[in-house]
Amino acid sequence: MQLIQETPDLSADLAADEVIDHEHPRVRETAAHLARHAEDSYAYARLAFEYVRDTIPHSADSGDLRVTWRASDVLERRTGICHAKAHALAALLRAEDIPTALCYQRLAHDDGSGHAVHGLVAVRFHGAWHRQDPRGNRPGVDARFSLDGERLAWIPDPAAGETDCPTLYARPHPAVLTALQHASDRTRLWETLPTAL
Repeated sequence: MQLIQETPDLSADLAADEVIDHEHPRVRETAAHLARHAEDSYAYARLAFEYVRDTIPHSADSGDLRVTWRASDVLERRTGICHAKAHALAALLRAEDIPTALCYQRLAHDDGSGHAVHGLVAVRFHGAWHRQDPRGNRPGVDARFSLDGERLAWIPDPAAGETDCPTLYARPHPAVLTALQHASDRTRLWETLPTAL
């Protein structure tokens, strides 16, 4: 699949804002800790990915009803859905000057009751974008950091109405961010997350 940058200027994929707040002390502290254990930017990106994937539980897996959306809050509260975890990973990567974009998939619910937009990131190495999914592994899900072929949590099934969204966003998609910011808890969030972009 051809990935398309919404904004061709790479500086947008390094920027800080209210969501990907990589200038926040919590983000900087976490990034500095990870960087001490990495010999280069590739190793840092892999460590940051594994940190978000493995140490911040996906709130649906853990049963946590809190909704987070700001990267620093995800790191502080140690919870979030896929979108929130993507924001946290983007912040950690941008904190170390690794261009990172947000991207999405449209996936069917496990129970077949409809669709939801799933969030992940794309990192830029060696002149190309590489999608990564920090959602968190569970039985049947084995996402890994890879620049040599995608190792995502899910491969969309077109027969089930699933699809990859090719656009790379420097900022969260407005429909996703609105749902995250206005949900009183995760139960309400499940009712308001967009089903398509």
